[in-house]
Amino acid sequence: MEYLKIEDEFPRFPGSAVTLGKFDGIHRGHRTLVDRILRQKEEGLAAVLFAFSINSRMILSGEERRTLLEELGVDIFLECPLSDRIRHMKAETFVQEILVGDLSASYVAVGEDFRFGFERKGDPRLLASLGEKYGFHTDVLPKAMSGRRKISSTYIREELRRGNMEKVSELLGRDFFVTGTVAHGRGMGHRVLLPTVNLIPPEEKLMPPNGVYVTVSHFGDRSFPGITNVGYKPTVGEKFLGVETYLFDCDEDLYGRECTVEFRHFQRPEQKFPSLEALRAQLLSDAEKGREFFLACRE
Repeated sequence: MEYLKIEDEFPRFPGSAVTLGKFDGIHRGHRTLVDRILRQKEEGLAAVLFAFSINSRMILSGEERRTLLEELGVDIFLECPLSDRIRHMKAETFVQEILVGDLSASYVAVGEDFRFGFERKGDPRLLASLGEKYGFHTDVLPKAMSGRRKISSTYIREELRRGNMEKVSELLGRDFFVTGTVAHGRGMGHRVLLPTVNLIPPEEKLMPPNGVYVTVSHFGDRSFPGITNVGYKPTVGEKFLGVETYLFDCDEDLYGRECTVEFRHFQRPEQKFPSLEALRAQLLSDAEKGREFFLACRE
C-alpha cells in the first residue's frame, strides 16, 4: 500500500475508486465503505482511501491504521490535514480539482452523513449530482447500526471511555488493540511481582480507563492470553502511561518484539496498594479471574 500525507499538492492517479471521511478506528461502518472501493479493483481502478486528519486522540494510532488498511487491501491511503486551502475550498472546486482532476475518480463511496467543502455545504446529494456532471458514479451508504443507534467513532469513544470492551469490540467488528515494541521495565515484576511485558502506547492513541483487563497478546503468529494493567502503576509510582501484561503460561524473553495486545474485558480500576505484597496478592487474584474468563468463553 502506498501511504501519502498531503502537505500541499495532490498526486495524480490514472483511475481510482475513492472513499472519503475521517476513518477514526476503521469500524464496521468504515469497513463497508472500504469493501465498496475494493470491489472496484476488478474494474482496474486503484482503491483509494482519503482520510481527513483530526486533531484529537484516535482509536487507532497512525501506524496501526496504516497496517490495518494495508491488510484490508487498500492500494493508496491519502491522509489530508484540514489546511486553510482545503477548509476554504468550495464543494464543487474540491470535486473538480481534487476528486476528478488529481485522483481521476470513476467511483466514489461515502456515508450518508458525509460533508465536504467550505462551511461543510457539500453533502451526498450534491456529490451525486456533481458525479453526474463530471463523470463518476457515487454510492451513498446508510450508517451501520447497533440496535437503534448508528455506529460512529463518537459512539465507540463513549464506550471506550467507560471500559465497555465487549461493546467496543461489537462496534469495531474486532477487538480494540494497541501495538508496540516490548520495552524494558524496572524488572520489578520478575523479581518481586509477576513477570510482565511492557508497552508504551503511542501518544496519539485514545486508551480505555486505567485499570486491569483480560487480554490476548500476539507476537507474530503466536498468541498468549493474559491480564493487562493500563496506567501509571501507583503502588510503584511510574510517571508515564504504560501497558503492562502478565502472559499466562509464558516465560520467554520477549524484549524488543513487536506485540499487539487485544482487550477483551475490563476487570477492575487501577488502584494503589499499601505494599508490594498486597499488590502481588491482588495480581494473583486478577490472573485467576482472567483464566476463568477464558474458560467460560470456551464453554
